Amino acid sequence: MSPQPLDSFMGFAVTFRQLFKKPVTQQYPEYKRPVYPRFRGRHRLNLHENGLEKCVGCSLCAAACPADCIRVVAAENTNDNRVSAGERYARIYEINLSRCIFCGYCELACPFDAITLEQEYEISEYSRDDLIYTKDMLLAPPIKRVPVADRSLYDTPIPAYKERS
Repeated sequence: MSPQPLDSFMGFAVTFRQLFKKPVTQQYPEYKRPVYPRFRGRHRLNLHENGLEKCVGCSLCAAACPADCIRVVAAENTNDNRVSAGERYARIYEINLSRCIFCGYCELACPFDAITLEQEYEISEYSRDDLIYTKDMLLAPPIKRVPVADRSLYDTPIPAYKERS
């Protein structure tokens, strides 16, 4: 017997009260709960308004990544093939999402706001190879739209990279 039998009975009382309440069931595929405004989900590479990539292949995001899941191989821009606004561009840009811890350091390290973590969280796959996102996949707009919670409900400021973009 416990030294405080009243504490045990109070704990059981909480359990018994919950037994007779109707469970709250969320219809997940049809109804998606809104995420917080500063939620960090799937990565996305951004473009300038003129269609050029913002990423210049500097590899600062790969250097800042504690999980070492970003691979950047840079190439030189030419007058015939202008991909980004800088002298170089990311010829290969890959993120292994099975290793990513979604810390946002890559987003903070990028001086050009080329990579951002969006609101999409449905990124499960059946194969680990499918979790390696290539540059084309990161440049594509998100397929699934996720509702974002009303910003006025939270006292979190708008991040600097979204204010300036």
